[in-house]
Amino acid sequence: MRLVIRNARRLDVGKMAIIEDGPLVAEAGKIVSIGEDASADVEIDAKGSFMLPGFIDAHVHFRLATLDFAKLQRWSEVEFGIVMAQLAKETLRRGFTTVRDLGGDVEGLMRAIKAGAAEGPRIIRAGRMLTQTGGHGDAESGPRPVPTCACEMRHTAFGIVADGPDAVRKAARHNLRDGSDFLKIHVSGGVASPADPLESVQYTAAEIAAACEEARHRQTYVAAHAYSAESIIMAVENGVHTIEHGNMIDAGAAACMARCGAVMVPTLSTYEAMDLLGRKMGFPEANLVKNSKVLEAGLRSLEIARDAGVTLGWGTDLIGESQARQRREFAIRAEVETPEEILRSMYEVNPKLCGLSGEIGTLTPGAVADIVLTKVNPLEDIAALGGDDAIERVIQAGRPID
Repeated sequence: MRLVIRNARRLDVGKMAIIEDGPLVAEAGKIVSIGEDASADVEIDAKGSFMLPGFIDAHVHFRLATLDFAKLQRWSEVEFGIVMAQLAKETLRRGFTTVRDLGGDVEGLMRAIKAGAAEGPRIIRAGRMLTQTGGHGDAESGPRPVPTCACEMRHTAFGIVADGPDAVRKAARHNLRDGSDFLKIHVSGGVASPADPLESVQYTAAEIAAACEEARHRQTYVAAHAYSAESIIMAVENGVHTIEHGNMIDAGAAACMARCGAVMVPTLSTYEAMDLLGRKMGFPEANLVKNSKVLEAGLRSLEIARDAGVTLGWGTDLIGESQARQRREFAIRAEVETPEEILRSMYEVNPKLCGLSGEIGTLTPGAVADIVLTKVNPLEDIAALGGDDAIERVIQAGRPID
């Protein structure tokens, strides 16, 4: 099928400028030319709208399909599948044609999308999250039997509990064998988990190094959930490539990240969403207090990282019902960043994290024809991309999404 889009104003990501340079032609899912007219099987008259590459969210969780964590404990795979498919469809229709899933079993969802049984974005996945006993990714509730040996491992659809370098290595190899594109570990406390303070440091240097070595041997990398400065430094000094969240970073940790070439993926919209929705969804008061702390620190963390020269990606970390607020991240970051900085995070940094540089995040010949049409000029008012009516059309791999 040949798609032709006429009368659009194209965002040139390399020049970070809006350009009017004639029709965009896509065939077999890829852009084949810009500025050269051609006959069309499907033709779209953009009528002066702005044409952007498909959005890329570098931190999602389809397996965390609801903010009601009690439901997560009792849902069947059928219930998970129905809700996850709906979340994926809504994500695509918001303009997100590629996402990086940071933890949980999404294999079935990916197969369904590939087979055409479900609509959704291209998914780059970490697979099950790796965590220590009692860590942020230890998702099983209630008392647990005392393990019979130090090497004993547990798992759910969300994560693998692995203690000690050998167990972490085994868990990492298992995920990579199952097709994970990269690995995800937890090195600090979290908001949603009940038993670990935000400031807690999780995993040891040896455990982190084991996961990073296995990732390196497979030509990929490790992402780490981290808030505190101490956990960030320990992670990047032992090989972690991306720090997810990073809200409690300080100047020393930021300098360490910059020196090691690590990337930070802020996820500010999720804390705002938790603040607005958490109590209604039954979040315990202790968790709401933790959320308030990272919410307050969020924008400052961006400034600290940016001032130190840390490369920033673009993510959201929204859970279940709150995923509808995905494009809100544009407006939050616009409080302290320029539109150019935000767009480069999404369109230049995120494709590298997905291993798809040159294929996504750009409207140039040879790239995948993932396209968003909008009345919003992102270089003038990027916050407006969060509006309910901001997106006019979404095209995924050359196919208009109805």
